[in-house]
Amino acid sequence: MSDPVSRTILLLDIERYSDRDDVEQAYLRRMLYDITDRTLESAGIDETRRLRADRGDSVMELIDASAPVTALLRALLTEVPIRLKAVNRMASRSAQIRLRGVVATGYVAVDQHDGWVGSDLNHACRLLDADVLLAALRERAADFALCVSDALYAGVVRHDHPGIPADDFHQVTVASKNGPLGAWLHGPVPEGVADENHGDAGKGEAQGGSGDRPAPGASAPQDPASQAPAADAPAPDAHEERVPPQGGSPESRPAPDGTRGAPAPGVVFNFNGGSPSFGGSLVGHDQHGVSGGQVTGDVHLGGQERGDGA
Repeated sequence: MSDPVSRTILLLDIERYSDRDDVEQAYLRRMLYDITDRTLESAGIDETRRLRADRGDSVMELIDASAPVTALLRALLTEVPIRLKAVNRMASRSAQIRLRGVVATGYVAVDQHDGWVGSDLNHACRLLDADVLLAALRERAADFALCVSDALYAGVVRHDHPGIPADDFHQVTVASKNGPLGAWLHGPVPEGVADENHGDAGKGEAQGGSGDRPAPGASAPQDPASQAPAADAPAPDAHEERVPPQGGSPESRPAPDGTRGAPAPGVVFNFNGGSPSFGGSLVGHDQHGVSGGQVTGDVHLGGQERGDGA
């Protein structure tokens, strides 16, 4: 295997390639190679400064690190859309070609089988297949969607070179089996994928969903130990109303002892004088007489038991 060498990595992939028949696929491949060659030539990158790998529905170019990345990006942002429009204008509906593109930088080595090896190359391939890039092309009227790696953005794009407006790129995070990958998408970020693949994770969680964080407005589960009364806290009144702790329904906990020493069949409220007050949805089952509702079952008031028919 050769020593790793710094390269600019370019990937271009045809959308919905596998949906076409053999004749259409052959045509699409010719258009892909033609667009790639013309774009690189317009950037001043001839065949002596690049290596190409055929990936069937996509093409991979390893470009000499001495070739200016700014010229490549300008060509991708201008030449590719123009050439796609020209091709599609004359093509039938089934032969329309749309492309996803990735530009990255990193170290790549070549093995004894002329295969390319390098983690930076692997990351670039994962960006090409990222959901956010797939969705960006699917939702746009334009025929091209481009994503650049985090390192390339930091080294080139963020400096706002002529023809490469930094404000047109938006940060995204792509999930991969080796962890999240940072990248920058040219153009608007698809809304449906934004909350899932990048940015502030969890913004799109529906209330009561299965996310790791509680839904907005919900209280986080409390440690039972934190609910215990302090050592110097006054003891509660023996006749004080029993209120279930926040975060669970009365049915999910054992009922308190009834007035006759046996467990009460449900929620029990004990009052000794004063006016009873209910609030906060603390009454379960079919209680009646509370805020205009109905109470059925047994009600315990002041130590006396009154049944349904009483």
